[in-house]
Amino acid sequence: MRGRRVIVTSGPTIEPIDPVRFLSNRSSGRQGHAIAAAFAALGADVTLVSGPVAIPDPESVTTIHVETALEMLEAVTAALPADVFVGVAAVADWRPAEAAAQKLKGEKAAMASLTLTENPDILKTVAKLDQGRPALVIGFAAETHDVERHAREKLARKGCDWIVANDVSGDAMGGADNAAMLIGPDRAERWPRAPKAEIARRLAEAADLALARS
Repeated sequence: MRGRRVIVTSGPTIEPIDPVRFLSNRSSGRQGHAIAAAFAALGADVTLVSGPVAIPDPESVTTIHVETALEMLEAVTAALPADVFVGVAAVADWRPAEAAAQKLKGEKAAMASLTLTENPDILKTVAKLDQGRPALVIGFAAETHDVERHAREKLARKGCDWIVANDVSGDAMGGADNAAMLIGPDRAERWPRAPKAEIARRLAEAADLALARS
């Protein structure tokens, strides 16, 4: 991967409701950070765009810290061009249409009438670029049931090259291990449960081989 540029997104995004509350999810960032480290270990120039996590930045990686989906999209766009984009981050699908400048009072009424607006689809945005699209765009599908079917639907819907599908009905989003499938138009590889660093190594090596063949 020497001479290649890779962008990885990791962790959750947090979408402010007011100064003390936000919408988010359970992503720990462990898998995304491990993937960034695995590409760096192969010699790639890696930019990691990370939402708020409680784990250290990987070594030999340029890490950009963001909070919201809009900030993550801006950081990814600024980091392009790249040879590989890996969208691992669990980006919040929705955000409050307006974040209150002060803590909301009468919380029940305020929350019941909370208006949401859709966040940008970062993976789809990168996959559909007319100019500067990475040669390999990889997404993640965190599913709780019908994992492969939903992953294949996401692959077609987003326009990316590969999807890494994993079942998060257990502790995959916060745990140290993961089991995954690498799905593409002409491939379906099942990777048994292993440390997230091992899943990351497999993905980085598969990407390296695909780029070498292209």
